[in-house]
Amino acid sequence: MSAVDIVGAGPAGSAAAIAACELGCVVRLFEKSTFPRHKVCGEFLSPGVRPVLEHLGVLAEVERLEPARIARVELHFGHSQKSWTLSEAAWGLSRYALDNILYQRALAVGAAHVKEVWTPPGEPDRRVILAHGRSTNIKRGKRLFGFKAHFRGPANDAVELYFPSGGYAGVCAVEGGITNVCGVVRESLLRKVDFDFDALLRGWPLLAERVRPLQRCWDWLSTGPLVFGDRFDAAENEYLAGDALGFIDPFTGSGIQSGLITGRIAGMAAARNLPVAEHVRLCKQALGRQFATAGIFRGAVRAGLADWLARFVPGRLLFYLTRPGGSIAT
Repeated sequence: MSAVDIVGAGPAGSAAAIAACELGCVVRLFEKSTFPRHKVCGEFLSPGVRPVLEHLGVLAEVERLEPARIARVELHFGHSQKSWTLSEAAWGLSRYALDNILYQRALAVGAAHVKEVWTPPGEPDRRVILAHGRSTNIKRGKRLFGFKAHFRGPANDAVELYFPSGGYAGVCAVEGGITNVCGVVRESLLRKVDFDFDALLRGWPLLAERVRPLQRCWDWLSTGPLVFGDRFDAAENEYLAGDALGFIDPFTGSGIQSGLITGRIAGMAAARNLPVAEHVRLCKQALGRQFATAGIFRGAVRAGLADWLARFVPGRLLFYLTRPGGSIAT
């Protein structure tokens, strides 16, 4: 019987564990965290995530939690705005809930949770999936950090993205009438406000006005440094999945879906003993378009041209280009 070690039990790692277990593997799932727990994340589930959740056996459980229905997208650039209605509604669901559902499903189908620090296995036949998060190799001063908090108050059915100078932020309802506020900011700007995220928001007037009617539920969470881009050419002996394979810009709203897809591909590839190169090929087939589009838009944001670019690209086309593609995505 095949044996697989999976490092990280977030969406990608748990998806990999579910896929490998269902193909008859003995799976050890290495994760230091105790579930459920909060994570810095936009908590937006694209419409295309439903088939993936169904394949993983968790769709009914997700629906039972009544995730917020997201029907519209709003982009805010200074004094201009671009908005459109989604052709199919998306969901807002907290990572606190989603990660726990996936983790519990992984345990239910046979994965064994190991809280020890993972070390390379001595058995040559034991395959390894790395789903432990993103790379952080970047110089101090030029780094990006993520931040997030949940708020109580009036919620709506839009995912709202704000692009002020020095970063960007998203506002999205999740289950229970809660609103998630999550963003990315340059280290240089954070240092100017002494890492005070409330002060940061006050310096971003449009976002500050949006959050004004809301009441923060708990202290801000932060994470970083963040390094965007893919590692499709870095995989050699291990199967990479989720942020370990490629960290997509949060403004795309496709990070969770991408993690689930690459995790599932990794679990199936490891269980079937496919070459790592074949796993990478399948992931590139699913995610290549969205990473390329995100890179272009990221460059436009840095150059202050995102407003100009958004004027000429229809909203639905922009949304489509930042979704995973190909039949493997489901």
